[in-house]
Amino acid sequence: MFSQTISDGLPGLRGVEHIGITVPDIDQAERFFVDTIGCERVYSLGPFEHEDEWMKTHLGVHPRTVMRELRFYRCRFGPNFEVFQYEAADSQGPYPRNSDVGGHHVAFYVDDFDAALKHLRSHDIEIMGEPTQSSSHSLGQTWIYFRAPWGMQFELVSFPNGKLYETTSAVKLWHPARPAE
Repeated sequence: MFSQTISDGLPGLRGVEHIGITVPDIDQAERFFVDTIGCERVYSLGPFEHEDEWMKTHLGVHPRTVMRELRFYRCRFGPNFEVFQYEAADSQGPYPRNSDVGGHHVAFYVDDFDAALKHLRSHDIEIMGEPTQSSSHSLGQTWIYFRAPWGMQFELVSFPNGKLYETTSAVKLWHPARPAE
């Protein structure tokens, strides 16, 4: 169980509500999130554009940028995804790598790693290398990175019997199959 004795941090924090992702083609992203991953589309909004500095002030983008559409997806027991397609008013660099500032990936936990990996391969998803068996504190975990059709990195991860650190740590990492622990 999560320790409620922590005194610092956001009052009332419950966890991650959503992860925002910008994609070049929102229909392609929907096929990925719905058909490949198994999320459900909940709703969409847009377009949004402003003639003033609103986009710069509130979103940190060029003021003439247009947010063409955003779509929200629910993915079972994890955080929701807010997926954007923008028409940027200025140039965009390449996707950041994990080693770059701003680099990132999203990991999907699955109960049956082999079945999930086979599923990704059946959808022609780019798999990065071979499955890795973690060691040290993460012993018991299997993982592999894969890329969405637009190049963003995701991870498939499973540790149905737990990780080694759980045998000695008073605090456990949140687990989607055991959210109350």
